[in-house]
Amino acid sequence: MPAVMRAAATAERAGVPATAIGGAGFEGMGRAVGKSLGVGHVPIVSYPGVILTDPTEVFRTKMREQVAPAVVDALVAGDGAREQAGTRSSSGDAPATEPVEHGATEIVARGELEEITDHFEARGWTDGLPVVPPTPERVAAFLAHTGRDPDDSLGELAPDLRRATVRSVAVNGVMAGCRPEDMPVLVAIVACVADPVFRVQDAGSTPGWESLVVLSGPVVERLGFHSGTGAMRVGRRANTAVGRFLRLYLRNVAGLRIPPGETDQGAIASTFHVALAEDDAAVRALGWPSFRADRGFADGDSVVTVQSVVAVSAPIYSGGESAADHLDALTTIFGNAIGPWAYTGLEFGAFHPLLVLGPAVARALAGFGVDKDALRAHLAEHMRVPVRQLQACAWNVGSTSFDLDAAVAAGELDERYAGTDPDRLVPMVPRAGDIGIVLAGNPSRNQSRGFVQNHVQGVPVSRRIEEDPQ
Repeated sequence: MPAVMRAAATAERAGVPATAIGGAGFEGMGRAVGKSLGVGHVPIVSYPGVILTDPTEVFRTKMREQVAPAVVDALVAGDGAREQAGTRSSSGDAPATEPVEHGATEIVARGELEEITDHFEARGWTDGLPVVPPTPERVAAFLAHTGRDPDDSLGELAPDLRRATVRSVAVNGVMAGCRPEDMPVLVAIVACVADPVFRVQDAGSTPGWESLVVLSGPVVERLGFHSGTGAMRVGRRANTAVGRFLRLYLRNVAGLRIPPGETDQGAIASTFHVALAEDDAAVRALGWPSFRADRGFADGDSVVTVQSVVAVSAPIYSGGESAADHLDALTTIFGNAIGPWAYTGLEFGAFHPLLVLGPAVARALAGFGVDKDALRAHLAEHMRVPVRQLQACAWNVGSTSFDLDAAVAAGELDERYAGTDPDRLVPMVPRAGDIGIVLAGNPSRNQSRGFVQNHVQGVPVSRRIEEDPQ
């Protein structure tokens, strides 16, 4: 639906009246996206059913007998009717009631913990779990750990187009259970997702990707973030609360909500990831560049990176008498997790899978003379998928224009992707340098894990964490 509304916005700006056509159930998201693009008046006509599961003849009949007449009616109705139509879907459903906006320092409720919890839940201000009440005193304690003015804006977040202020970061940090000293980390996280490159407006798309926070640098040890056994498990407050914070912030400030909200359309989706912290001691012991160095920062910096994750691999156990033994295991299982979903990176020109490499595995590879660059190069060259599977996956998602030959002809992909055999194997990741590697996990086990990123949606964005003034 976001792509449909962007196309409608382009037409409207060119002076061409538009009507958006989308699947049933996406009207609310369409209205929200349309509002953020300045075309909230564009009427939305819903296809009655699921386009990609209807047989061709059923699809054509519905388009001819129901959708086309509704589109014509909307276009012929004129501007006045179009503005009215823009407030309703073709089914006549009214949009959700606009949320009440409170002042930045307004006291919104008083009472016992249970009363506050019920009040917040009734207004959709929680993630389904109890929250810590953001009292003025608690919020002030967080603000004391940043040199920023509370009303400083970190950017504007779609679809609700609210300003991401330092104060709102503190409020949601309190609610998520973070500690006041985490505040510089939280500010940097929001600065990442507010960067237009991150495309937070797509965080409610149907793949249901979830943001992942990666921490690298002295902040990990200073604030007690956990990077060892169970690195991605809830249970350590620093990692867990910071991971929860971002999901809560995207819900409360960006406005991405599952039903009864309509702006988060993750079809099945997943829950928040705890913050991933890099094992700096393991990195130093190998003499490898840190993740923050890979991202262009100095080793003395503390850096946060946020990226999307649409899937996670099975555990990757590797061992053996040669580098090939480890590389084969990493390539096979990480590649299996990506699979034909790689078409998204090839179609949109961006793909940043992340490998969380166990310290013991990294040590073994280093002993065989394999460094980070060599590991990336091997994965990029050997993680391959049949073209036939890419095309089928693209078609099932609705990307019917996916065409490898056209991308090669346009110079967007190299000759490795050319050919006529639909069963030929092509690389899943065009550029080795786009594969992220973070050392973390149980240092006494030979396990790694792969995290699959979602093309231009949620590309990795990094920010240096500002020094705590206290």
